[in-house]
Amino acid sequence: MSVEEMYTVLKEKGRPLSSFHKGDTIHVNNRMKKSGSYILVEEPGTNFATEFQPALDPGEILAMGAFEGKYLNDCLLEYPAEWFLRAAALEKLRPGGGDDSVNYFAVHSRLPLSEWEKKGWVPGSVRSNQHPELSDAKINPDERGWFQWYCRYWMGRRLPVLDAVQIKRWKAFRRHAGAIKANCAKGDLSCRPRQRQALLHWAYNPFI
Repeated sequence: MSVEEMYTVLKEKGRPLSSFHKGDTIHVNNRMKKSGSYILVEEPGTNFATEFQPALDPGEILAMGAFEGKYLNDCLLEYPAEWFLRAAALEKLRPGGGDDSVNYFAVHSRLPLSEWEKKGWVPGSVRSNQHPELSDAKINPDERGWFQWYCRYWMGRRLPVLDAVQIKRWKAFRRHAGAIKANCAKGDLSCRPRQRQALLHWAYNPFI
């Protein structure tokens, strides 16, 4: 699918954020999962866990330049059309294949999905010792990892066991912000760009 084809799909079938509400059933149909659904039990962007206060929403992350521009391009109808339209207008989507230059800090800053599977961070046959819930498909339906979980949580899905694990992981990721503060002059965005890009992927402020 090209960016132009994405525009066509979004304009013909996409849903604006204002059309998503508590109680909606969201249907899943993408390259990795051809069927499935979940229910929004909160209004989008509201009633987060007290200890989970991300700096950026998913649409902002995509628009800034993340995941080499290819993370959710086959999930156009699951999420608000604005997320993709804004990112596409800023030339931050690459449906034909990942491009590190699309990332805000223009660096590669994530492991391939195959490595996530080996570590048990996503549903599969390998069990994670630290967070076994992540590799259990009965608990974790998010085969693309933390950012997919965040998108669905932000939209209003709640899965208490999985949510607790992913929020714990998010809190632990704060250590990367600490490393930047300890080793970089304030405002020097050229210092530790990979860690800054990773912070962006995890909804932290990367400009510390």
